[in-house]
Amino acid sequence: MTDRYTEFLAGERHEDVALYLTEDVVENVGSLADREDAVAYDDGVVLVVDGERGRTVFQKTTGMAAMEFAQEAMGADGHVDRDLAGGECPEAGDGETHDVSFVFAFTEERNEEVGGLYAEGPVVHAYAHCQCGASYSERWLCE
Repeated sequence: MTDRYTEFLAGERHEDVALYLTEDVVENVGSLADREDAVAYDDGVVLVVDGERGRTVFQKTTGMAAMEFAQEAMGADGHVDRDLAGGECPEAGDGETHDVSFVFAFTEERNEEVGGLYAEGPVVHAYAHCQCGASYSERWLCE
């Protein structure tokens, strides 16, 4: 694992975003695995990059504006894996397996004024898109 990835999941890189990309959106995802800012998984790669650059990469690879996608995904609660490399689509029926195509995530600092989860510590905001076309989101405290 890269330091950037570990630091991101720990809530120490609020200026960065994380992208999980599979071959659904990147033709040769294996070539990304060699990057210094990448963590490879069996079916994809997580990149942790500067926020502005990450939003540009996200739009180029998915064809969607990152924040518009996030707003759409907020409309459905689902489960995003804590390593950002998968999830459980809320549209999947009993016994069905739906695979994630991509994830966009960022973190926010602890904010006692906002209250709730934010008062407890830094929070990960993760937005996933399933191969079936459904988008969903989840938030959790950084580890």
